[in-house]
Amino acid sequence: MPMKPTNILTIDLEDWFQVSNLEDRIARDAWQHCEFRLWENTERLLELLHRSRARATFFVLGWNAVKCPSLIREIAHAGHEIATHGFEHRLVYEMTPEQFREDLRRSIDAIEDATGEKVNGHRAASFSITENCLWALEILAREGLTYDSSMFPIRHDRYGVSRQWMEGRDIVTDAGCIMEVPITVWPAMGVNLPFSGGGYFRLLPYRGVRRLTRAINSADRRVVFYFHPWEMDPGIPRLKLGLAKGFRSYFNIGCNERKFASLLRDFSFAPVADALKHDELPIRTLRRGAGEQWVLL
Repeated sequence: MPMKPTNILTIDLEDWFQVSNLEDRIARDAWQHCEFRLWENTERLLELLHRSRARATFFVLGWNAVKCPSLIREIAHAGHEIATHGFEHRLVYEMTPEQFREDLRRSIDAIEDATGEKVNGHRAASFSITENCLWALEILAREGLTYDSSMFPIRHDRYGVSRQWMEGRDIVTDAGCIMEVPITVWPAMGVNLPFSGGGYFRLLPYRGVRRLTRAINSADRRVVFYFHPWEMDPGIPRLKLGLAKGFRSYFNIGCNERKFASLLRDFSFAPVADALKHDELPIRTLRRGAGEQWVLL
């Protein structure tokens, strides 16, 4: 019987106060005064991964690499891949190319100073590389990164790309090649349904996530999952956010660690770089069109 593909496990290493959902409530210059719970939550997450013999890619926020470099080293020493999540968790489409490049370089420098190892992968804050800022892919290639995992092929008020990005691909830019590794969705009746991480994973019953994952694996495709340490911490400070934002931030946090442990038990996982090592993906070319528009050929 053929082996099912190894799924990809990714962790966005950010604390509860660094998320885009709280950006209008907690300014970045106030981060240093917030209760820092990342260390304890990450330690608990590392123990879960160790018990399950699962390895992941940690997309590390550069700000956190500066604050606690020994934690980043601990993650690396445990056998996990370290990649960048930017420095200050800024949405890409709200930055200029120059601002994005500077934020990226700061994050890479901080992470490489902490680990002594080269950073090869990138994920934008809140999956904010959209079709309005494809120029970011060329900057990533120019800065020496080999893959990006910033695209989420769904409709959302903060992020999202079209269905042509549902599968991974090698992107050829004027600065070199970069592999795009999108978050996995389930296509149903013309709509892409998210299920493989974040609030979507917290919302769905685990048996539903398991069924979708098994179906995708049975078609010889892997699932790209994403999680945050704060999502498994029922004790995080809770702000009054209103119904919609409060639901996104806090729904089912109390049972999420148990669901995550079940996922680790039921499926095999690897970091991005290991899982994609021998993949041969379709090649597409990114070109600058009229004005600031970029097109995928």
